[in-house]
Amino acid sequence: MADDTVAVAAVGSEPRRQGPDDFLVRLRALLPSLPPAEQRVAEVILDDPTTAAGMTITDLARQARTSETTVIRFCRSAGVSSYPALRLVVAQWVGRAGAAAQPRLSPDIGADDDLAAVVAKIGQSDARAVQETADGLDLDALAAAVDAVADARRIDVYGAGASGFVAQDLQQKLHRIGLSAWAWADPHMAITSAANLGPEDVVVGLTHTGTTIDVIDVLARARASGARTVVVTNYPHAPVTDHADVVLTTATNETTFRSGAMASRIAALTVVDCLFVAVAQRHLDATMDAVRRTRDALASRRQPARRRRR
Repeated sequence: MADDTVAVAAVGSEPRRQGPDDFLVRLRALLPSLPPAEQRVAEVILDDPTTAAGMTITDLARQARTSETTVIRFCRSAGVSSYPALRLVVAQWVGRAGAAAQPRLSPDIGADDDLAAVVAKIGQSDARAVQETADGLDLDALAAAVDAVADARRIDVYGAGASGFVAQDLQQKLHRIGLSAWAWADPHMAITSAANLGPEDVVVGLTHTGTTIDVIDVLARARASGARTVVVTNYPHAPVTDHADVVLTTATNETTFRSGAMASRIAALTVVDCLFVAVAQRHLDATMDAVRRTRDALASRRQPARRRRR
């Protein structure tokens, strides 16, 4: 790479300029798709970036219980040109983290944590998920998703479990501005709908792990029917991406008591909001008319607030 002091390639994707914060977020997302020995190298870096930034290649290989050759292969997998470039980008992250006003808390919740600590950890985990997702969102991929959804005859949205709630949120938003959108939680109804789609239609699949069979099968059937497919997932090399025309990635980490799963829902909602607002902006006049109509329709369903007596 021409200038390793300024940028590194996007982890697991085509090269693009990015900062060190983005690099470590994408490294975490890349982790499940790496070979076991390279996973151990990544885990050493992610567990303690400060120490890793000062390690020689021999030290890192020893810590990861692997060889220096594997560390070099890991650098290529991570999208950096050399081991010195890897150390540099990790050191840049350490410098930025040290300059941050708020210290980063461990997301893991222990038996001895009091309620204040639990609230602080969950709040920081959720806030980090939103910020890191926004920072790492591929704008070219987002633009492609916006083009597909904005021009679609109909939009079908699929998600299971917690992702099903995100699917319903996107469907409600699109429907409210006059677009033909449906969210399918039942896998049998979902795959039936996918079988009846065509080239003018778009599907959006949501799965944090990217391994949910119900979503994978529906995306595959929709794509075979000719529909455009958009996937929102935390892992850019997950199995679901094999059936995606456009991949949008979130940035969250699993933690104790599945608080990562809670953060993953919030991160996915961040992507959904970005997608929705950009689609609404594309049809701004029609969107504002639809919002006014729906607001007027709902006005009679609200009870006026009571004034508190003094």
